[in-house]
Amino acid sequence: MTIDVPVEADWDRAPNLLDGAQELTMSAEQCDLAYWLSAVAQGTLRGRAERGHATTTPDYMREPGPLREALVLELGNRSIAEARAVRVLSNYVIAAPGIAELEFFTTQVVDEARHAMIFRRHLLELGVPEDKLHPLIEEQGADYTERVLNPIADFATQVVRDEGDFIGAVAVFTIVIEGVLAPAAELSERKWTLLDPAAAEIARGASIDEIRHLAVGSDIVRKHLLQHPEYRPRLIELVRRGKALWDELPVDEFVLHREELFQEGMAAHADLLRDYEVFPGRKLLETTPRERYDLAEQWTDDMAEVRLPYMGVPEAVELIRTTPKR
Repeated sequence: MTIDVPVEADWDRAPNLLDGAQELTMSAEQCDLAYWLSAVAQGTLRGRAERGHATTTPDYMREPGPLREALVLELGNRSIAEARAVRVLSNYVIAAPGIAELEFFTTQVVDEARHAMIFRRHLLELGVPEDKLHPLIEEQGADYTERVLNPIADFATQVVRDEGDFIGAVAVFTIVIEGVLAPAAELSERKWTLLDPAAAEIARGASIDEIRHLAVGSDIVRKHLLQHPEYRPRLIELVRRGKALWDELPVDEFVLHREELFQEGMAAHADLLRDYEVFPGRKLLETTPRERYDLAEQWTDDMAEVRLPYMGVPEAVELIRTTPKR
């Protein structure tokens, strides 16, 4: 039997993360367990379930050097982040007020666990010995975990478990955590498209999932505000707290370090990248680490300008903004 895969879950037809996150609307009722088992497990993941890609990694990506180091750092840190998300989101499953929310967040837990798995498995494809895989990830990501991931995870867990605010926790994860991190995932796909097509496919698959997470999370918050407008001050307070926390985290320190390694590494592949544009009109070779970081932040703002009014809190756009208003 042929599975009729919806556009948003189809590998070839799904929008990129930025377009999908701004345009797609979906509900928890639509994205139930049956949807995931057909559209995702038998659609998005067809042929890519175990490795997250269906292509090959160039031999030069297994050679020591800054390019490989940049990807090893990125995949290692992202695998830790996804695994931490699994633990945090397990509280959302417990706190889910209805079956629709319970089933959706159960699928999101699986999604995040799969992301962590495929990031780890690609490290093996880059030549990391299997017996050293987990120690390497933990060692190189220890500072990132302590200084960035722990505070974020603690905040989301506090809201859902300790404060008993399911809607607030959904908003925190959708607006502050995934809403800020998603553009960096989009940039990853674009950066590695030619240099490591397998890494780009892995990023593509994760982004298709993230579009669904952002869309459903936004819809849950939107519907709650429509039914309970008195909740608005509490939501604004959580956005303010989340953004204040984010501003204190040294995210740029870790991202810029990887981008500097990437900058050095991609220079050795100038012939391959000569005509490649990371976005229309801008060649990847001509970008700088800071420019790429700033671009991801601008994408964050662009998403917020669409998603937050859709949720019903347009006044939160300025609260979450990462760059000065143009």
